[in-house]
Amino acid sequence: MTKRDYYEILGVPRDASTETIKKSYRQMALKFHPDRNPGDRESEEKFKEAAEAYSVLIDPTKRSIYNRFGHDGLRGEGFGGFSGFNSSVFADFEDILGNFFNFGFENIFGTTRQKRTHQTRRGRDLALELDLTLEESVFGTEKEIKITRNELCPECSGSRMEPGTEKSVCRHCQGRGQVRYQQGFFAISRTCSECNGSGEIIAFPCKYCRGKGKIKKKTTLTIKIPPGVDHGTKLRLEREGEVGDLGAARGDLYVITHVKRHEFFEREGNNLFCEISIPFTKAALGSTVEIPTFDGNESIHIPEGTQTGQTFRLKGKGIKDLYSRRKGDMFVKVLVKTPKNLNKEQKKHLRRFAESMGEKLEDVDKSIADKFKNIIH
Repeated sequence: MTKRDYYEILGVPRDASTETIKKSYRQMALKFHPDRNPGDRESEEKFKEAAEAYSVLIDPTKRSIYNRFGHDGLRGEGFGGFSGFNSSVFADFEDILGNFFNFGFENIFGTTRQKRTHQTRRGRDLALELDLTLEESVFGTEKEIKITRNELCPECSGSRMEPGTEKSVCRHCQGRGQVRYQQGFFAISRTCSECNGSGEIIAFPCKYCRGKGKIKKKTTLTIKIPPGVDHGTKLRLEREGEVGDLGAARGDLYVITHVKRHEFFEREGNNLFCEISIPFTKAALGSTVEIPTFDGNESIHIPEGTQTGQTFRLKGKGIKDLYSRRKGDMFVKVLVKTPKNLNKEQKKHLRRFAESMGEKLEDVDKSIADKFKNIIH
């Protein structure tokens, strides 16, 4: 028997998006589901045919093979007698159909779906933002933080029961957490409505936590911030999140660092940048300037003729990397200050200096305009 084209089965074009394929499959699955068509063999076959098409077209790898080679390309990939069919498609069937159906497929495709069991859940992860100065991020520090998180109830120790009472096995599902029904061709499993899937009944819930087994509690922690953290660094503190269900592990706490702006330094990665101002006389004649670093003060030689904007590099005077421990560099940008409020004598000396350089202060300086005169011509 010739197999029908998968795109034709779902009624979608060959360039259909994932959402279009899901939408079409959902409509067909709801229309032809055996629960809605009991005893209708044709609907049952269309339901299985749509499931097979969906399991191929929703998988990028299988879809690519099918587009190039058709059904022949999927031989050997089959499951339960269907070329290209993958029963794992039903693992997320609830995402497609919502909670409309919750069913077992053992009798449909000869496959076994894993039963749901009530499991203890790991505690929820928490996250907080922590402000640091640049100095704290460079050298590391200890910080005291306050968080509110779930802790086990001190009265019932997380059991959710009043002290001295006991749980009983749910009679409705016999402790399985699910109830199975046989509807013609299908074996259907649904979450037990009596115990909500836990398989247990608590007749006397703890009054202190109202049967939740947990309470909100404010906690103070002292945490170590390692040297080298940057703005946006995420630090993971294991088992400092919320408590899990009884017997389950705690979640983790994530600390996201925010480094405040510094009045002198600017950080980029592991490098530091700063600007210093020097008199034009020192820039012209040369000088030595002492600047601060995180390793102590450092002297920089300013050669004569230094221009404003010139940058000097101090190797290894930046920040240690958080992981490799290698240090970045420091870059010092020089800004030449122009003196203000000169007295008559100072102006006189400057005019003489300008004349000695061949400068005529009264003339209009056309050198800059002449240099770029061809730009607009």
